[in-house]
Amino acid sequence: MTAVRAHVFISGYVQGVNFRFYTRQQARLLGLWGWVRNMPDGRVEAVFEGEEAAVNKIVNWCRSGPPSAQVGDVAASWEEPEGLRSFEVRI
Repeated sequence: MTAVRAHVFISGYVQGVNFRFYTRQQARLLGLWGWVRNMPDGRVEAVFEGEEAAVNKIVNWCRSGPPSAQVGDVAASWEEPEGLRSFEVRI
């Protein structure tokens, strides 16, 4: 398996709606590694590493997010994987 890495910024009404919790849950279900955090400007930032189809699936999931989120935009860029082996919520 060749791992890929997506660096994602999600904007809209995405803080205070458990976005990080649901993102971690989805990432673990898909067998992905990386992290997610709230940013001071109101966006959520996340990094996903793993199998390409699974990374694409979670990037697409970020376009809607959890039920109470209102996603305005998702900007994803592709980077070289670092070999992460866990998924965490960063503060």
